[in-house]
Amino acid sequence: MTLQTQLVLRALLEDPARQRYGLELCELVGLPSGTVYPILARLEQFGWVDSTWEDPTVHENAGRPRRRFYRITQDGAVQARETLARVYRSRRQPLPGWVGAVVRPSPPTRGHRDGERP
Repeated sequence: MTLQTQLVLRALLEDPARQRYGLELCELVGLPSGTVYPILARLEQFGWVDSTWEDPTVHENAGRPRRRFYRITQDGAVQARETLARVYRSRRQPLPGWVGAVVRPSPPTRGHRDGERP
């Protein structure tokens, strides 16, 4: 799961009952619409998110484009919480032993050039 998807899911989980429109989510997560909308489409295909279109009279009276609202489903909230917890736990694991075995060159001794002996 990408970091961007995790950010969108966390934003939706802040208030699972609340419907949020796409650009509102973009602002919340700090990602462009070209990133957020495909994520929302995938989450909707998986059944984690539902979407509905705003009533036309609302946006017409407001003089703005029609909004599409997204809300995480109950099953989606359960799945998202489990997945985010799994991702978090995987990042908290200790580093493999070979990571500590990386040999770094020691800094040169002061007053001597690299490779010279004192």
